[in-house]
Amino acid sequence: MNVKTTKIIYWTGIVLTSLWFGASGFFELTKNPIVWQITQQLGYPEHFIYLLGVMKVSGVITLLLPNKLLRLKEWVFAGIFFDIIFAFFSKFTVLGCPATIDAIIAFIMVSITYSMFRKLYTASYSAIN
Repeated sequence: MNVKTTKIIYWTGIVLTSLWFGASGFFELTKNPIVWQITQQLGYPEHFIYLLGVMKVSGVITLLLPNKLLRLKEWVFAGIFFDIIFAFFSKFTVLGCPATIDAIIAFIMVSITYSMFRKLYTASYSAIN
């Protein structure tokens, strides 16, 4: 796969991830009744929902900055994966298997996006002497 294709897949994934998690974070911060009802049904307290919204919006802003804050982007991807995994297991436990479809789709989408991120920005490690 050439660099141009990798960049196209990466930026498409970043835009879709940003729309998905940005909207979710916005709805959590604005107390959207549908989002709040589902999140509370899963057993999460109000203060956690606000914190989740702040973290999602902050993460989206970080992801959209081109060629900047690469180490922080690693943490954002990690946070997104944790969010998806917790959402999957919470929904599976409380709402059943059909409710996990969005988490599965998000996991696949973010996994592809992250793998393109790693192809574009290879990690370099140096030994401490």
